[in-house]
Amino acid sequence: MTNSRFSREPLGARLFSFAVVADTHVNESEDTCASPFATNARANARARHVFADIASLAPAPAFTIHLGDIVHPVPSMPSFEEAASRFKAIAGQIDMPLHLVPGNHDVGDKRIDWMPADIVCDDYLDKYRQVFGPDYYAVDHGSVRFLFLNALLFNSGLPADEAQRAWIDEQLASAAGRVFVSLHYPPYLHDAQERGSYDNIDEPGRGWLLSRLADPRVEAVFAGHVHNFWYDVIGSAEIYMLPSTAFLRHDFSEFYRVPPADEFGRGDVEKFGYFIVDVHEQGHVAKLIRTHGAMRGEAEPGRAAARALPTVHTKTAACDGIAVEMRHPWAEIVEIPCTGGVQEFGRKLARNDYPLMSMWEMGLRTLKIPVQDLRDDKTLRRARLMSDVGHRFVLTSLGLPDARLLQQAREHGIAISAIEVNLNAQALDEAGAALQRLREHTSARLIYCKIRTGADDAHFDGKHYSHFVNTGLRASELEAAQAALLPHFTQKNLDGFTVRLDWGSDLVATHLQLARQARDWGASVNVGVKLADRLAAANTDDIAIAALVAEAFLAARTSDAVSYSFDTFMDVDRGYFPRNGLIDRRYDPRPAGLALAALNAVFADQAADTGSVERIDGETGARLCRYLSGEQVYELAYGSGPALNRHVQGGAFKRVIDLTAQRVLQERDDWTDYARRHLPDQALLLIQRN
Repeated sequence: MTNSRFSREPLGARLFSFAVVADTHVNESEDTCASPFATNARANARARHVFADIASLAPAPAFTIHLGDIVHPVPSMPSFEEAASRFKAIAGQIDMPLHLVPGNHDVGDKRIDWMPADIVCDDYLDKYRQVFGPDYYAVDHGSVRFLFLNALLFNSGLPADEAQRAWIDEQLASAAGRVFVSLHYPPYLHDAQERGSYDNIDEPGRGWLLSRLADPRVEAVFAGHVHNFWYDVIGSAEIYMLPSTAFLRHDFSEFYRVPPADEFGRGDVEKFGYFIVDVHEQGHVAKLIRTHGAMRGEAEPGRAAARALPTVHTKTAACDGIAVEMRHPWAEIVEIPCTGGVQEFGRKLARNDYPLMSMWEMGLRTLKIPVQDLRDDKTLRRARLMSDVGHRFVLTSLGLPDARLLQQAREHGIAISAIEVNLNAQALDEAGAALQRLREHTSARLIYCKIRTGADDAHFDGKHYSHFVNTGLRASELEAAQAALLPHFTQKNLDGFTVRLDWGSDLVATHLQLARQARDWGASVNVGVKLADRLAAANTDDIAIAALVAEAFLAARTSDAVSYSFDTFMDVDRGYFPRNGLIDRRYDPRPAGLALAALNAVFADQAADTGSVERIDGETGARLCRYLSGEQVYELAYGSGPALNRHVQGGAFKRVIDLTAQRVLQERDDWTDYARRHLPDQALLLIQRN
């Protein structure tokens, strides 16, 4: 479905891009580390991979920014200079300017009296300047000014604190246009009024800095230090807190409801990464590149392989027709325990932004949320920020939603694209006047979702009794439902209806039927795709789930009237109807999420609402469909590796994309080698035939 404009939509040509790296924590040697964690000892090899990866990016970034904690040894240690030399050798792989800001490991910690740390001082600042250069400065690139700040100076009591503040005011006053700011410490982690901690800038420096970042010319702020991803808005500026390339701050593993990854969460390599930022004539897109903890040795020859698929983002996603049901919290505020280490005197609050990070990296826009999510002010604010970057919300409500909640959502500026009203058949017959009144409070599409009763489904199969909730018409029931639905469409009480697609149903064949029905009835159809099959048995078939997502993506591009909602975003691994989703319980993408990201990358520059999709025949073990877009012919192939290989080889092709591995094969010889060495037993391929 076609997405309407949103306030942070990037407009105009891409002017340039730049890379952002945080917290490399380079050691003085490959096998020596001042930390007891094995993860830290791998920091050099991981930093080396990151800079090799940046060097291979096409188009090449204009420059790279490092957000501090360049090295792990602090300035008082004799190994500081050797670690700095190691970093310079590692970063020497990139042929572009490298802009640095100091972190607490580079110039000493912020001024605190409750932690046995080396505090920032003139001697450490002098050493940093001798080794790395100025600790704060500005660069203009085209019409954009980049400010690189020393966050450790705020509240330090050093003369350089006042000097930097005066300099910041001068730089903002003289900036002709947009301003991007980089610094090590974030001003705050969760809330601008939070108390001081190891992870933020204390008052009064914080308030002073926030007042400057609220300047309308400041467009983006990048911070490191906390080794996890967060997103917020300060004034009109978007603020990004970046993951580390070296290790996770594992106290934040409290976000997960599963055991932490390696080394109690510190070695959660799926969270490691860096950013590539595209700057457009208006706006920007900050995209995450996960590095998965990849390492590169000192003597490893050659350049890193170029990325075959571009990185995607919700702001520039190619398809709006895919939604996910947010069955788990998606803006949860967690109390992080004070387990010792850097946090001892009370718990701190942190919002879990990993659901958001996962959505962005797969280009997911539309979220189906229960109406209860409109009752919380903090969730409402979050939904507004997400609306501004292109997210859309489908509300699902038992009965008609409270008009006061809709008014509150409208006042917050939340983009509600549809309201799914769940009613049984009798309640629908009596709901006409109430639906008309609901129209007065919302411009969103009104979608009817049938609550199934004992008259629709048997509760006892001779052995098992079921009283579990089921909703949605089945495609086979539409003819019988016509008499009840059409009057509501004619009278403009409703705009559409929900059809349930049970696990094992043919999505492509159903789509063709529903597209015709939508056209004939003048209605839209929301297809609720069920990933659960049985109450007490888990559906963990990741490739089959990914295949459904891929089929829905292609089908949705052919019709503005039919969209798809998958019945969970994150794994349901406990309770009823367990099934895998698009991300796992650590918020890392599953094959379905990887496939969605790959498809958004492939079709990034192609208009939607065009083309056609159809099921095509293939040999046993392969499920195939053909998607036509203009003159381009694509085939989506799911099934056994050998069967798919024979199908690929059976005709000419321009390229083959393994969607879950995100690999692109351009030549027949490349494909033959890949199929022989890497093609899994079950695979999902997109074949571009011409």
